[in-house]
Amino acid sequence: MRVGHVVEAPREAWGEDLDRPEVGVGPWPGGPAAWPDDPRLDPDLLTHGDRRNVVDRYRYWTMAAVVADLDTRRHPFHVAIENWTHDMNIGSVVRTANAFVAAEVHIVGRRRWNRRGAMVTDRYQHVRHHPDVDGLLSWADGAGLPVLGIDNLPGSVPLEGYPLPRRCVLLFGQESVGLSDAARERVRDVLHIAQFGSTRSINAGAATAIAMHAWIAQHSHPLAPPPPADE
Repeated sequence: MRVGHVVEAPREAWGEDLDRPEVGVGPWPGGPAAWPDDPRLDPDLLTHGDRRNVVDRYRYWTMAAVVADLDTRRHPFHVAIENWTHDMNIGSVVRTANAFVAAEVHIVGRRRWNRRGAMVTDRYQHVRHHPDVDGLLSWADGAGLPVLGIDNLPGSVPLEGYPLPRRCVLLFGQESVGLSDAARERVRDVLHIAQFGSTRSINAGAATAIAMHAWIAQHSHPLAPPPPADE
């Protein structure tokens, strides 16, 4: 059955314990004869249930249908992270980028990265690889996107209050060492996140989440001002 743009699963599909349901939904009750007429739905998921890490809106949808729907409303900011020593945080970065519907995640350096922290969200998020910082900056220049570094370096500008461009790339460095020299020298600005405790830095996964949400607060929050007419 359909409710607007969302396919609503029968309440029985959530299991017997409605106060503490399992993650996801079970097989669609009634078998194939009861399946909704919707080309976005996956027969295998309808048959066996959908326990994926997706919001209820996408229950029983094929992966391709989910990606296609996300592509209609992705935000125009990109996230890039340097990956020289197989950073364990990259999976978390991808997961957060998916949560905020970033246009793309860019892996700079090693092509291989630890996907465990992504919780399978990399299947729904566009990920692009660049062999080095030059490759990323060349791509960004061709796309007309300013690149902003995020690191707590001397001379960096506070992220809080900084007018983030609507279309931009947020670049993060390797865990523990931060942005590479090549990145520091060539980004438009380096921004830092205000900290008040004894630790020297916060981990890359947390930093990317804060910076992405700062963009959301400026451009996609219900109270955010409308973009200029030329954007």
